[in-house]
Amino acid sequence: MESDLVQKIISNPKYKELKSKRNVFGWTLTLLMMIVYYGFILLVAFDKELLGRKLGEGVMTVGIPVGFGVIIFTVIITTIYVRRANREYDELSEAIAKEVLK
Repeated sequence: MESDLVQKIISNPKYKELKSKRNVFGWTLTLLMMIVYYGFILLVAFDKELLGRKLGEGVMTVGIPVGFGVIIFTVIITTIYVRRANREYDELSEAIAKEVLK
């Protein structure tokens, strides 16, 4: 019974659509995160002078807001993924469950 249910889910076209959309979107966000993160690491490694440049008269350097930017970017793309998953992927999952459990 269980393997029959699994086969119904796997053969469902909406499941294939869900899997494809989720994979493409997930890998796109992963690539963006890697560019931002490794871009920051490369700046740390190869352009310390830029990140160490002071902003104004205080102790703030360019590296501090850039580092916060990396963290903020992570929160933003996580929020984007969660919203899309809640809106689009959950609807597809529910549609698949309804079709398969008929």
